[in-house]
Amino acid sequence: MRFNTLGGTGVTVSNLCLGAMMFGKDGNPDHDDCIRIVNTALDAGVNFIDTADVYGYGESEEIVGKAVRGRRDDVVLATKLHHPMSDDVLNRRGSTRSWIIRACEDSLRRMGTDYIDLYQVHRSDPLTDIDETLGALSDLVHQGKVRMIGSCTLPPSEIVESQWVAEKRGHIRFRTNQPPYSIFVRGIERESLGVCAKYGMGVLTWSPLNSGWLTGRYRRGVENPVSPRSTIAMNRPRDEQERFFGKPRSVYAGLHDYDAPQNQRKLDIVESLLEVAREADMSLVHLAVAFTLAHPAVTSTIIGPRTMQQLVDQLPASEITVPAEALDAIDRLVPPGTDLNLGEAGYLPPELTDVRKRRRR
Repeated sequence: MRFNTLGGTGVTVSNLCLGAMMFGKDGNPDHDDCIRIVNTALDAGVNFIDTADVYGYGESEEIVGKAVRGRRDDVVLATKLHHPMSDDVLNRRGSTRSWIIRACEDSLRRMGTDYIDLYQVHRSDPLTDIDETLGALSDLVHQGKVRMIGSCTLPPSEIVESQWVAEKRGHIRFRTNQPPYSIFVRGIERESLGVCAKYGMGVLTWSPLNSGWLTGRYRRGVENPVSPRSTIAMNRPRDEQERFFGKPRSVYAGLHDYDAPQNQRKLDIVESLLEVAREADMSLVHLAVAFTLAHPAVTSTIIGPRTMQQLVDQLPASEITVPAEALDAIDRLVPPGTDLNLGEAGYLPPELTDVRKRRRR
């Protein structure tokens, strides 16, 4: 296992972070199996775990808490808040002071710990002033309940704004950002990664396998397998899907639909990537994960296994160096800074998703 420093914090973390989104009813409902996955990852050298309150509505945090019991001091534990935790109570969501304080207490209780190493805002909150959010998070740091704070999928403009507000108002600043990044989703290379580097922020990237597209399971001439993530997305009520994923329902409705226009190009490129991986003497999974680690601004890549086999398949990518020839080949297939499907970019500003923002009434 290789390690990096988490931005300018001085904290050392493994370059693979164990993501716990698939632990619980939305993925693997067997708690004992999930705990074995966590401990296998820790035994392999992973010291970084990322979860969120909304994963299984607290179930993932409970599983992670049980798994790290007795090993807590050796783990950099990260969790997140923002997404709705109730369909009935309107204020149990967002990045307001009132919800941040309560959400933190709930996460601490579920995980059975006195502190959270990295507490992250899961998505941008257009309804709440960033000064309000940073002020509440800073209080948690001063109280010793949180060690560091971070953001997820913030666009460059909001990263800069958050850093400026923190300096002006004397708040603790975001030390990390967590965007999506894969061979198929490279938009953060245009500006986000450079902005994070400028401010000394650690970068935790998620979905290196692009929801399974970069495993080799989805190919022309191969029966389309059922994806757990597609099932999770489509089994949620329509309004809940859009709140949870922060994107229009249509993005996930066609996530693995071979006939969807945005997936036709993926099917073509996957065949070429399999050849690139063969020439580099590695699996497509290893190529995809190691590709994200090749960028110097990336601190750690989040892998989110649902099964033990998925974990075992991905762990070796930590120590793989992708040859320059393979990286060049990837650049030819998917040019740097390109998102094959804009809807998978992690963050879409209201100006793109809300037609009222683009048209005079």
